[in-house]
Amino acid sequence: MLKRKVYLSRIKGFYDSDLVKILVGIRRCGKSVIINQIIDEIKKNKVDNSHIIYINFEYIEYEDLTDYKKLNTYVKDKIIDKKIYYLFLDEVQLVDKFEVVVNSLRASIKNLSIFITGSNSKLLSNELSSILSGRYVLFNINPLSYKEFVDYTKKDGKNEKTFWDYAKWGGLPNRCDFNNENDIKNYLLSVYDSIILRDVVQRLGIKDVSLFNLLLEYIMDTMGREFSAENIVKFLKSEKREISTETLYNYLDALCNALIIRKINRYDVHGKMVLKTLNKYYMTDLGIGSIKHNNPNFDDAYLLENIVLNELIYRGYEVYIGKTKKGEIDFYAERFNERIYVQVCASLKNEDTYEREFGAYKVIDDNYPKYVLSLDKKDYSKNGIIHKNIIDWLLENK
Repeated sequence: MLKRKVYLSRIKGFYDSDLVKILVGIRRCGKSVIINQIIDEIKKNKVDNSHIIYINFEYIEYEDLTDYKKLNTYVKDKIIDKKIYYLFLDEVQLVDKFEVVVNSLRASIKNLSIFITGSNSKLLSNELSSILSGRYVLFNINPLSYKEFVDYTKKDGKNEKTFWDYAKWGGLPNRCDFNNENDIKNYLLSVYDSIILRDVVQRLGIKDVSLFNLLLEYIMDTMGREFSAENIVKFLKSEKREISTETLYNYLDALCNALIIRKINRYDVHGKMVLKTLNKYYMTDLGIGSIKHNNPNFDDAYLLENIVLNELIYRGYEVYIGKTKKGEIDFYAERFNERIYVQVCASLKNEDTYEREFGAYKVIDDNYPKYVLSLDKKDYSKNGIIHKNIIDWLLENK
């Protein structure tokens, strides 16, 4: 089993905190594994099993506890002394009014450390934020990074065949159990279907699942391009489907809430402000994107952008599309006091591509690091702009 050290290191300082620890991520990205690794670390500190309360709401034996009042009673009955107890609520979004019981337990039991996981952004909702009133800390859990994928599969990370396998089929851990592409595809389809059924259709009462699929196919086929509601409406009309702009945005929000896609806003580099228009969408997991992809002429450059975006997020950056006076930078990323710019392309061998990628930085006169990432093995760094091979960059320990 791969130890997800990056996440464990971020969470470890909060093990005994009275803040609610929230782990949120797409289904099957490995949240439960991280929870079990946290439990293993806690046990190493000689914590008795009776002081560790683990409930996975996908297990049938805990079905009754999806009633929040029964859950409250169950947990309180387990706490019989003054020593610290550790409560783990896995896939807690399956509990109606889970935020009410979590807040009640946090407020009423002082010797209780609470961890919760979930697979949709209901855990990020304003309602939850309001009820917990800042008494929580959030950890976004992503599918395996490329380096984690290499460590998990024991494959040669420098080999481009390994890289393109990751690029095509993504980083959901269980997909690595299959070698046959049909088996991988069937597994990913089952994950996607469960996300749509549980996190979208049931929650929102949507009956037209095929329209959802068409919408996601369009998002995948236009990944990394500026979003246009008008173009989507035209595309759906060409498929003999009608949709209102309001419904379209509701569907997009649902796909984001189910953590299938990410919406990336633009950032005005010169005005130093986040812009709410002309955002872009990317896939949370490239494997889910691959099974929904329907464009034989898809440009690999956008796939590489998606890989780099997901890696930046994995490394803890807040990521935006960088708007400049004369165009844009693929990504502008912030992490604490650190800021970087990143351009992504497949190859710099073409002179026009070389000039475009490096020339994008001409209008930016600050001293923050500026990168160009490509699959080239030759180092094209110049004038303080750092060029790196994408695979080498992904394998760095950062």
